[in-house]
Amino acid sequence: RSNLYQTSLLRDGVRRYLQLPAEQTVLILHAKVAQKSYGNEKRFFCPPPCVYLSGPGWKLKQEQIKDKDVGEAGFQVCGYMGLDSMGSSLMENQKLSFEEQPDAKGFSCAKALYISDADKRKHFRLVLKLFFSDGQEIGTFHSKLIKVISKPSQKKQSLKNTDLCISSGSKVSLFNRLRSQTVSTRYLSVEGGAFIASARQWAAFTLHLAHELCTRGEFPRREGYIRYGSVVQLVCTATGITLPPLIIRKVTKQYAMLDVDEPISQLHKCAFQFQGSDHMYLCLSTEKVIQYQASPCPKEANRELLNDGSCWTIIGTETVEYTFSESLACIREPVSPVPLITALQLTGGGDVAMLEVQGEYFHTHLKVWFGDVEAETMYRSPKSLMCVVPDVSAFGSDWRWLRHPITVPLLLIRDDGLIYSSSYTFTYTPEQTFIPRQQVLSDVPQNSDKLLDSIHQEFTRTNFHLFMQS
Repeated sequence: RSNLYQTSLLRDGVRRYLQLPAEQTVLILHAKVAQKSYGNEKRFFCPPPCVYLSGPGWKLKQEQIKDKDVGEAGFQVCGYMGLDSMGSSLMENQKLSFEEQPDAKGFSCAKALYISDADKRKHFRLVLKLFFSDGQEIGTFHSKLIKVISKPSQKKQSLKNTDLCISSGSKVSLFNRLRSQTVSTRYLSVEGGAFIASARQWAAFTLHLAHELCTRGEFPRREGYIRYGSVVQLVCTATGITLPPLIIRKVTKQYAMLDVDEPISQLHKCAFQFQGSDHMYLCLSTEKVIQYQASPCPKEANRELLNDGSCWTIIGTETVEYTFSESLACIREPVSPVPLITALQLTGGGDVAMLEVQGEYFHTHLKVWFGDVEAETMYRSPKSLMCVVPDVSAFGSDWRWLRHPITVPLLLIRDDGLIYSSSYTFTYTPEQTFIPRQQVLSDVPQNSDKLLDSIHQEFTRTNFHLFMQS
């Protein structure tokens, strides 16, 4: 009885959560590659890894802490970021202090992280540890893998080795350094619906490869690796704001090279010429983003002279997002490890359908939920969970009257009630089976309960389909 009562309470809590999710999101932005430091130099990661805190759950947590008379100071979020396997001492990590932005998100960045030549790894991850200022630990969060390079590749990239190439649809960051001075670094960003050059924050842009004959209104995208001379479009991943079609050019000693056709590599210098314009390039002027008219070279028709503000460095970026909700309980344990779902694999059908949930950071204290219905879950490994797909009747009696698919969100819930949401849903699709009209009329009277029962039997022979939402 006690277990049934607890399950009923948990299900009521999940229903309330689905109606009004009080989520807390931790978003980490970082570059795909990091340049190694040699000797006593410190090549700080550029762009610097950033952390954003968003979601109404942070406000709810603040109110819970206030109710305990801890005060405003007890809610302040602070953290430390460093490289994995550096040791347990927090002195080896960089301290993060979060400031609230106009959009109510908390923001901080680690400007002084670097990897020395004593570290022989070819890849590493960043580790973020978050705390409340009253000492309560929030959790530990990891970045995606970062590749270590010694310096930007100067030789022509080969598509046989695509490790450092930049593909269409990938995310990039652009930054500019006047006279190669670190203190003058500015990042292409978006603020107030406009493109700016920020000394503090950087934006990730999706870089799309387009067909050469396109206009701003029409932008047919295509796959492939980005090459110099290609027409591209930059789309801000956070706001969706886009720049007009641009031709990406290689930069050599402040000259835009008009005849270079080779794949673009990480940390290359490049320029962005507005398609169809008269030598106009994307340029920064202090914090403003403007258009700059390059000067043609009379002796070399394949070159155009740029100013410092038109020369950008391009680098691939990654984002990893962790979302959880403490709305069902006041949890004192850290929320980590926060599981991440990356794929779903269905086997079987009807009453014996099994779903494999693939991802990272799974553990034995997790249950898979289909909306507000708990599924029988089996732990296989940190990257895999198996569960029995609940019968569609578990979602209520009204399902029998529906003639369209039923879609429910997929959740992972920890034993103590902590909810981990995902961007994945599960859809029950009734199989459209043909029933001869004469057989129906001869076997059962029309509009009778038996007809409904026969329809019910067809619905239970369901084909299940998965819809993944990124």
